[in-house]
Amino acid sequence: MAYRILCVEDNPEIGKLLSEQLAAAGHDCDWVTDGEAALTALLGDISGPRYDLVMLDLMLPRMDGLEVCRRLRRGDSRTPVLMVTAKASIRDVVVGLEIGADDYVTKPFHLPILLARVQALLRRGQQRSSPDDGIGGTPPLVCGPLVIDADQHRVELDGVPVQLTGKEYALLALFASHPGHTFRRGELLDHVWGEEFDGFDHTVNTHINRLRNKVEVDPARPRFIETVWGVGYRFAPQTEARDEGA
Repeated sequence: MAYRILCVEDNPEIGKLLSEQLAAAGHDCDWVTDGEAALTALLGDISGPRYDLVMLDLMLPRMDGLEVCRRLRRGDSRTPVLMVTAKASIRDVVVGLEIGADDYVTKPFHLPILLARVQALLRRGQQRSSPDDGIGGTPPLVCGPLVIDADQHRVELDGVPVQLTGKEYALLALFASHPGHTFRRGELLDHVWGEEFDGFDHTVNTHINRLRNKVEVDPARPRFIETVWGVGYRFAPQTEARDEGA
């Protein structure tokens, strides 16, 4: 299946390589070289076709990639964002994940690994948007005031829609479908990011914190997503969640 991908890369050699490789894989790839052009392509014409994936460098002229991602996420919580950057420090990666990027690769990269990451993100995006992916008719998960509708890929808290990124939604849906089960960080990486992801446990912590800020009344005293010290995280059994709210 062909997907529409936006490649944001100011290095002409890398941009040409990526756009050619994605086209060879059968995808429709647009390539821009600066942050402002990226935002125009992503948000400038909301009536036009949307992108299925954004490959985003961090070091860009006119507007850096982190700001592009931040502005994109204000109005679009679902389009997967893959950071492709030479900045390999933990801080840079964590900041990108905190503002809504879904995955990352660092330069220099191995092309087969990068393409595998692209395909993994595209598959997950298609599974979320397809009405014929085997989850049609699935009743919403109701956990007290929290409602998770898999068919609509929608979350509500006290009747108010909650805007989640793809990874945040995947984490919440996984937790809520296994109440009381403690997931180790490595398990969450495998389930949500995929076994091919070679990230670190802090990736999970960052996304959990962002998710709590959106679905917990008091993130410091979480009602739904609990920390199991020294092990990982679990979703509170529904009876416990209801009792706390009584």
